[in-house]
Amino acid sequence: MGVRATMAGQTDDRTANSLTEPGSSCDSQGESHILQSMEDESSGRLDIWLDVACLYKTRSQAQTACKKGKVEVNGSRCKPHRLVRPGDEIRISLPFGYTRIVVVKVIQLTHVSKAEARKLYDDRTPEPTAEEIAARRLQKLSAPAPRPRGSGAPKKGERRRLRRIKEEW
Repeated sequence: MGVRATMAGQTDDRTANSLTEPGSSCDSQGESHILQSMEDESSGRLDIWLDVACLYKTRSQAQTACKKGKVEVNGSRCKPHRLVRPGDEIRISLPFGYTRIVVVKVIQLTHVSKAEARKLYDDRTPEPTAEEIAARRLQKLSAPAPRPRGSGAPKKGERRRLRRIKEEW
């Protein structure tokens, strides 16, 4: 029997190593199940997999997208720590109404080359229709022109002009 310390420095005779003892007080649905599922090789964290599969440049970008609800797994929005398994369908919402749909084929949690990363998933994104292509082209053309490099922050008149343009949208 293990011994755990309590806050007041007293000891408690409950089993500290109940996860390793057979027939311990921890049932099969308790803590050992959680530890087993985290160590399972056929699943991995969503944010790490998105980064390794080169669907996002960094893990922090993948985490931010998950937190903002831009990533869905099997039709439901999810948090970055969700475990993904082979066969899961992932939908990623991108700018201009574009949605990327991929199906997980292999779980890889360490970085690989881009060529290998493309083998981790099956891309099922439908081809855009001619109407969608035309709408995206119009959106890009109607956006304000980018500022030249080195021109500094927008001046007062430029800020007012930009604000008027944004309000018209």
